[in-house]
Amino acid sequence: MLLSAPVFLVVAWREASRGAPLTWRDWAGVTVLGLFGYYGASMLDFYGLLYISAGLERLVLFTYPTLTLLLGWMMHGRRIAVREIAACLLCYAGIALAVVHDVEVSGDAATIALGCLLVFGSSLSFALYLTGATGAIRTLGATRFSALATLVSTVAVGLHFCATRPLDALVQPAPVLWLAAAMALFSTVLPVFLQSAAIRRMGAQTAALVGSTGPVITVFLAWSMLDEPVSALQLAGTVLVIAGVLIVGRR
Repeated sequence: MLLSAPVFLVVAWREASRGAPLTWRDWAGVTVLGLFGYYGASMLDFYGLLYISAGLERLVLFTYPTLTLLLGWMMHGRRIAVREIAACLLCYAGIALAVVHDVEVSGDAATIALGCLLVFGSSLSFALYLTGATGAIRTLGATRFSALATLVSTVAVGLHFCATRPLDALVQPAPVLWLAAAMALFSTVLPVFLQSAAIRRMGAQTAALVGSTGPVITVFLAWSMLDEPVSALQLAGTVLVIAGVLIVGRR
């Protein structure tokens, strides 16, 4: 977050010179959405990874499209079709198979349950962000909103760090700093702007569904790079989750 902050500061300053000043309502919306989308979702996700595999984490996290549908129904009165209910059931059945795989590998059901609960909290936080971001992006523009929301999250992450860790924990070997710089660019700056641009063009629900290849990519990257085992159960669970998401967003 610290390494990516200069980019967002420059973008926020540039966009502020082009647009109208933000009202207190705009600031309140950006603050709340920044805390949900980039602070709450990321922190819960990373804490969950302490307890479960990357493959299972990605499947649980990928419940956010179905959660976005439910939030749309609860907050905006959007009707949920029968096929969408069936899609949700497929997603959660797939996650159940992946959980069985992880329990078989580790043998610690309580630890896996805690990890899944944390990652599910991350998914809910991100779904709340997606649901609320559509209106804010329409008002402020995708680029300006993204920069401001991420800066809010950077402040939150900094305060969290200061409250829980000593400052000398920032002193890390060069390989760690290079990895952090790569994550700042490829896993923070680019995805933040691309996600907001997608929401502006397609809406929150469609944007949430387009990333349906995410769990499959993560399962195979975790297998090839982290030596995580891949079983028939996990592959079957992945197929069910993808099928559920594609049924919802088949158009």
